[in-house]
Amino acid sequence: MLPMHLSESRSERKKPANMPSLRQLEFAFRSTDIAVGPPGASPGELIIEPAGKMFARYTVETAVLLQTKGRQLLCSLGAKRIATELRVEWNSRLKTAAGRADYRQKLISLNLKLVEHPAEIDRTLRHELAHILAQFRQKSRRQIAPHGPEWQQACRDLGIADEKRCHTLPFPPKRYAPRFIYRCPNCRRDFPRVRKVRCTVACLACCRAHNCGEFDIRFCLKLLTV
Repeated sequence: MLPMHLSESRSERKKPANMPSLRQLEFAFRSTDIAVGPPGASPGELIIEPAGKMFARYTVETAVLLQTKGRQLLCSLGAKRIATELRVEWNSRLKTAAGRADYRQKLISLNLKLVEHPAEIDRTLRHELAHILAQFRQKSRRQIAPHGPEWQQACRDLGIADEKRCHTLPFPPKRYAPRFIYRCPNCRRDFPRVRKVRCTVACLACCRAHNCGEFDIRFCLKLLTV
């Protein structure tokens, strides 16, 4: 396999605005009228994030409730075969995405910041569940579009017919200062990066200009002394 060009790599962390953008695939979305709150909370009640053991217990309990809810929804829509495999977890690594669905692992990950927006939790669960349900309905191994017609139909079946692909929640991106600087030996362009690049990468502009867009070792980026 040829080493990938730098502009084609992906990263989960946000980069400073002056850095070349890296593409990222995440599932994100908005809200519904069914809320999951802490013990004793009423639907729609704003949750002030509890601390320590109380918060840890709350997240474990709500994950179990949401997992049960998700399995029930899958069973009701003819997906009983995968319903028992479904897992729901809170993921502190999610930053700007409200959630993420992994069909292979039958795993739904939810952003911990949703705790502050309880009215959004049920809709978020259904949005992610729609990704899993839509792929399950695809009998072949063909990968469907993340927010294509199959997903839209699954959303309608899950009671969120008006669902959009992106949420409007106030999840401010966290900025990270670049720690590594890579330079093209040909054009001398610098590529700041938060993380150290683990594979061989080349300057895409130079590869396009001098080698028809194919990888060329002459234009491999060099890490400057940190």
